[in-house]
Amino acid sequence: MAGKLAVTQTASSDLVVDLKRLGFTEYEARVYVQLLRQSPATAYEISKSSNVPRPNTYHALDALAQRGAVLPVNENPVRYVPADPQELLETISRQTRSLCSTLADRLSSLTPARDDQYVWTLQGDEAVHDRIAALINDCRRTLWIKAADDVLRRHKEAIRAAAERGVETLIVLFGFDADEFRFTENCRVYIHEGNGVRMGTADNLFTLAVDHEEMLTAAFDKEVTAATTRSRPVVTMAGSLIRHDYYMAEIFARFGPQIDAEFGPYLRDLRLAYFSPEQQRSFMQRTGLDAVEPPSPAETAA
Repeated sequence: MAGKLAVTQTASSDLVVDLKRLGFTEYEARVYVQLLRQSPATAYEISKSSNVPRPNTYHALDALAQRGAVLPVNENPVRYVPADPQELLETISRQTRSLCSTLADRLSSLTPARDDQYVWTLQGDEAVHDRIAALINDCRRTLWIKAADDVLRRHKEAIRAAAERGVETLIVLFGFDADEFRFTENCRVYIHEGNGVRMGTADNLFTLAVDHEEMLTAAFDKEVTAATTRSRPVVTMAGSLIRHDYYMAEIFARFGPQIDAEFGPYLRDLRLAYFSPEQQRSFMQRTGLDAVEPPSPAETAA
């Protein structure tokens, strides 16, 4: 029984924290959560159950009523019921989106339009994937991506929507099923170097370029981090990276056996000549190849 109570209290605490992130005060959040558990209830009953001082309970109920989160349903004494959580949060979401859109326009008018040349860094899984989703949803003309299938799958429906609205979509895939991401005729998907194997730590796992105007590159190995920018030279570099991987995929599709015979599987001789020791070890682990003495850059050039 004590364990169940502790779990309930922890859940309530988490809910209060999340409601505070939406603008609720501590007392408003605790009162609303308590009403979801037991209603209709008087201010006295709510105060007693939620451990909120009675004067603060009255103040919280008034504030919640003004935002439509609770409703007084009878008098003598007044009892309250909570608004349906789904409807309440959808209302808050609509109001927040509208406010953010209006505020963005007003703030943008304070400074002249300029081309942002800064490189912005993002930390954490949620922040990185939110930005990826925003870039995909906002793209108008081109969407070029180099990515692993497990990362890309999280944005599958957004990519589908972009392709269906006519965005030219090019994907170079670390994975083995190109058809999974071919949604329309203008959605081209190529398996990376014809085999879809990531070549250890030397390979960048995720790069995205939209409309030849903005790019994002991310690492998902340990801490999830990303960099994004509208700087023209960096955007051009990202587009060039994806474009050349597309070239390589086409070349491997046509001349794969000859390339393997000349340079070893997975371009082993070319890669090992310029990989760091750590990258060499990672490459061997990823590919399962036997360790070999890497050729020197001079030998490779020759």
